[in-house]
Amino acid sequence: MTLQAGFIGYGFMGKAHANALARLPMFFPDVPAVERHMLCGRNEERVKAAADRFGFTHTTDDWETLVESVDVLYNLGPNGLHADPSIAALERDVHVLCEKPLASTLENAERMVEAARDSDAVAACAFNYRYVPALRLAKDLIDRGALGDVRHVRGSYLGDWQADADHPWTWRNDADLAGYGQVADVGSHTIDLVRWLVGGIDDVSGRLATQVAERPAPDGDGSRPVTTDDAYVATVSFESGAIGVLEGSSVATGHKASNTIEVIGSDGAIRFDLERLNELEVHDADGRGYERILVTDEDDPYGDRWWPAGHTIGWEHTVVHENYEFCRAIAGDGGDVVPFSEAFEVLRIVDALVESDAHGERRSLHVDD
Repeated sequence: MTLQAGFIGYGFMGKAHANALARLPMFFPDVPAVERHMLCGRNEERVKAAADRFGFTHTTDDWETLVESVDVLYNLGPNGLHADPSIAALERDVHVLCEKPLASTLENAERMVEAARDSDAVAACAFNYRYVPALRLAKDLIDRGALGDVRHVRGSYLGDWQADADHPWTWRNDADLAGYGQVADVGSHTIDLVRWLVGGIDDVSGRLATQVAERPAPDGDGSRPVTTDDAYVATVSFESGAIGVLEGSSVATGHKASNTIEVIGSDGAIRFDLERLNELEVHDADGRGYERILVTDEDDPYGDRWWPAGHTIGWEHTVVHENYEFCRAIAGDGGDVVPFSEAFEVLRIVDALVESDAHGERRSLHVDD
């Protein structure tokens, strides 16, 4: 079976997923072959150049044409473009891998969940950090009870890509295009990880900020207002009784991609930082401190697919692992994917943080509250 894939978008994530599909036949040959069939973008010259680089055979500027031409849709466009193409694809039983956050509004996300429920296709949201070997080891430790009762959780995703006020305006700075700011852009990664590792969240309290109110227009003509947040902080309560602190920013000077998770239990703790992607710090009740473990052995998650122990992998490999699981799901061979329903719950928490900030009060996640 060869699947014909179509991509909406050819930026950062387009490059990442095209690279992942190119790597699958060499390192993960036990999944269906995927042909990079059609690339969709608005600028004809740029999309054709990207298609040549990424290995696509066809291009279009019309997402409806793409949806009608492929077996698999990779929806990698701006948040505001996630809902309609994904829903149209699912109505045709075209498999969908949609980048996070699921949508630019909770209402559109709910429409996507309903379309996924009514479709025979696989509908997955791209939370690639679930596929970091060190974090999969962390989940195994937590699930086996190695940490005891989880008491405290800390999650942080700090970057400085917009720390300079002269960094040009992008669609992520526009609430009409993005829906949410960093609370969804990086916050959704953190929220998904802590839910996956620790369990459901009961209630949240959030504070959002826009540190840079306007940025230079990308065409160099004047400036444009920033209508999304560029930083957030939150406190959360988990259904298990644990409590946590989450934060994220695109203006955190000195941080590149500091995606950190810390889970503290009654009998042990773990710490992870994306900037040391191949390592997990583990503390047990008998130790005096944390032990740094290199998660590259053959029996570590995905370790048998890559290099000898100690020969580390990089960020792009998380997207390869994600695509491997997605293709397994399409083939009916299991596949550990994040369904739209889980991605909707992440966005519901994002939205609750926005509402908490707007009203200055804690927000419950219970539907009946």
